[in-house]
Amino acid sequence: MIKAFIRRSARPARGALFTISLLLIGSAVLRIGLSASEAIALEKAQPKAEASDAPESGCETVGDLNSMLIAFREREERIASQELQIKNRMQALTVADEKIEQKLAALSKAESELRATLALADSAAETDLAQLTTVYENMKPKDASALFEQMAPEFSAGFLGRMKPASAASIMAGLSAERAYSISVILAGRNANVPKE
Repeated sequence: MIKAFIRRSARPARGALFTISLLLIGSAVLRIGLSASEAIALEKAQPKAEASDAPESGCETVGDLNSMLIAFREREERIASQELQIKNRMQALTVADEKIEQKLAALSKAESELRATLALADSAAETDLAQLTTVYENMKPKDASALFEQMAPEFSAGFLGRMKPASAASIMAGLSAERAYSISVILAGRNANVPKE
């Protein structure tokens, strides 16, 4: 009886061991199958990844992108060239402005010097005319009349207009009637064209 019990208890133990070994073997087969399916999936995905890394010749987007990049580079080069031209023009304008300023300063200086020279010449001429008028006024009327008779009427009218009226009258009295008349017309009309307003 004990033998029978041992046999019965050994059989179920064998059955349990057999079941456990079947479960372990099944687990191993499942793991190998899952690993194999992952490897197959990776192998199938890898050529697609390699294919996506390599540019496809039939794709127009890459060509469009390259043409856009080329266009952008050309535009950037044009803009850089234009900026350089503008910079050079600005430098040239700055130099030209400096030269213009120098020339304007020199012109202004020359103008002021010319004005001073003209003022000096005018005052010298005025001084000379005043002195000559005084000389004619102090001459004897008969001698002064002989000189005025030889002068051009416009020239002699200028001196007579600057003289004191008494001296001018004495000289005019010694002139011929025609010369005295010509000088009188010139003296009377010299201020006729002056604006009245």
